Amino acid sequence: MDAVRLILTGRRALAGGTDTPGLLAEVWQAQALAQAIGSRLAVSGPPELRGEALGLTELAGRGCGVLDPPELDPGDLRAAQLTRLDDARETLLCLGGLLGEVGMALVGVASTAADETTYWQCMEAIDAADESRDRVREMLRKLAAREEVLSGNDNQGSPFGGAPCA
Repeated sequence: MDAVRLILTGRRALAGGTDTPGLLAEVWQAQALAQAIGSRLAVSGPPELRGEALGLTELAGRGCGVLDPPELDPGDLRAAQLTRLDDARETLLCLGGLLGEVGMALVGVASTAADETTYWQCMEAIDAADESRDRVREMLRKLAAREEVLSGNDNQGSPFGGAPCA
């Protein structure tokens, strides 16, 4: 399945989550998907992105590692369904939006956490999501610079305009 479609599915599921276990499961799913996308970009993405993509893979893996893994059937793991990454820019724009929503969901869970363990898991996961989003932004900057060089255009437009996943 295409990365953008999986991201949109994750965004809808995250928005529909109402209880803490459900939200944390969706956060874990989002981080696992970010890890898979980073891995795919590191192996077969534009050469300029490979270092940042490896960093995304590591950070998103940390985001998964701080949370208890949800009990999922293998077919329900979105990251395992990733088969295509057609447009790196569109994928990164959408992934940045998902990671931002992950951070907001985690703030909500942390603010109502009934125990310290959940609170600190959320704090660490917020940090991982924020750092992952920073990597996504850096990859978008590198893609924009690459496009400028390839097009021969000196105009330094924003690499963040026209987000298809807003």
